[in-house]
Amino acid sequence: MKCLRSLEVAIYLSLLLLGWASAAFPKTPVRVFVSILPQKYFVEKIGGKLVDVSVMVEPGADGHTFEPKPKQMVALSKTMIYFAIGIEFENVWLERFIAINSKMLIVHTDAGIDKISMITQHHGEERHNQDKEVIKDPHIWLSPPLVKIISQNIIESLLDVDPAHGSIYKANFKKFMLEIDDLDSELRKIFAGEDTGVEFMVFHPAWGYFALAYDLEQVPVEIEGKEPKPAELKHLIQHAKEKDIKVVFVQPQFSPAKARIIADSIGGQIAFVDPLAADWSKNLRETATKFKAALR
Repeated sequence: MKCLRSLEVAIYLSLLLLGWASAAFPKTPVRVFVSILPQKYFVEKIGGKLVDVSVMVEPGADGHTFEPKPKQMVALSKTMIYFAIGIEFENVWLERFIAINSKMLIVHTDAGIDKISMITQHHGEERHNQDKEVIKDPHIWLSPPLVKIISQNIIESLLDVDPAHGSIYKANFKKFMLEIDDLDSELRKIFAGEDTGVEFMVFHPAWGYFALAYDLEQVPVEIEGKEPKPAELKHLIQHAKEKDIKVVFVQPQFSPAKARIIADSIGGQIAFVDPLAADWSKNLRETATKFKAALR
């Protein structure tokens, strides 16, 4: 009888401890949402199997005009963290996300990053309205040095909501920082020997931070979401000829029609580079190789 009572007490205490643990720490994996695929790469590098990551802007969608699906809105009700990154659709939808799940932590992973201004006119054009609102470039994830800041914001929030697994998050974070440093060094070697400010032409101006990190300069075909008018297109073709640009880079989310017109006019070609690719590290290596080849 004494042994039976001891067993009952042990079971009771175990249940109490389990109840306390579930109240003190979140269930794992921690359910999180990110805006774009590259963020999934970052969060999984730091969180590993301790996180369950859903992506809002799915492959092939345009983050500037994206609208969430009903099933995604339902999934948000069970999400602990939303990792924002400062892309356009968040301006409208973040408040709606909070309305669905007021307990969800909104983490602005672009916090602490001094964003550059988007290009608002083509080369050689005058800016007629000096009072025009300056648009900040959201494509911060395409610069390895800036991804280190993004990652710092990610780990701090994971440590806040799941301190029980802090040592795992910290070890993964340290490993990821080394990966980023290795990638950054590799990319610098790829562009070593190039003159500062060497230009490459892109349809959508997504690669400004990448260009800034490696002393390059992007020449965009599209400005502020608008395709070039005939006079602007003529100017771009002339500029490409003057700079001996032979490749126009296009991302899969946009039509290549205008880029193909320029490429045909300069006796060049189009090439695809995707700023929203899932494998962030591999994608930047491949993109750098394509840019390098186009600079020759």
